Amino acid sequence: MNGPKARVRENFFGRSRGKTLRPLQADLLDERMPVLGLDLSQPAPGDLTSLFEAEVSGVRLEIGFGGGEHLHMESGRHPGTGFIGVEPFRNSMAKMLVALEEEPRPNLRLFGDDATLLLDWLPDACLSGIDLFYPDPWPKKKHWKRRFVNERTLRRFARVMKPGALFRFASDIETYVDWTLTHLRDHEAFEWLAQSPADWHTPYEGWPGTRYEAKAHREGRKGAYLTFRRI
Repeated sequence: MNGPKARVRENFFGRSRGKTLRPLQADLLDERMPVLGLDLSQPAPGDLTSLFEAEVSGVRLEIGFGGGEHLHMESGRHPGTGFIGVEPFRNSMAKMLVALEEEPRPNLRLFGDDATLLLDWLPDACLSGIDLFYPDPWPKKKHWKRRFVNERTLRRFARVMKPGALFRFASDIETYVDWTLTHLRDHEAFEWLAQSPADWHTPYEGWPGTRYEAKAHREGRKGAYLTFRRI
């Protein structure tokens, strides 16, 4: 066998494909992902800001951006910050590419695979923030080991986040919120920034909402919005 053995994906996500893409979506995946997508076969740059067409002063990561509502909005609100969006679900990535055709973001790069592959590729202390909004809750107890928040991924977060960087987590599943609070409370690299019970039920500043969140509200579930700081 030539070369090092490829690392096995940890697969914290479910399916990666949905219904057949429209021709425009399929064409954009073929044409734009080679330009906007990150190539992990090459070493990560020491200065992550060099990845972006725009001049940026810091880099944030959103894991599992879904329909892309927040990532597209946030990258437009902060043109001086670089954003990396991770989404392994092909249909969601295609939707983001359509949005970028209408409103380009020169400060945005994309990755369409397991986020842990990207985290292991990134250099130390390179990120100004990480967002994880409404991840797959894996509600059955036997599947909790597949939740993205765990000891291994938190070690990765701690390595790639700058001191003072924020990790933001949102979910409408109480067991996952409790799970996340427990894991972050027990980790020496993070501190929870909530000052009152109302804090974690108040959406983030500029929060646009998501389709998943709207569905949760219709079904009577409230979102929790947690913020932790890298010490």
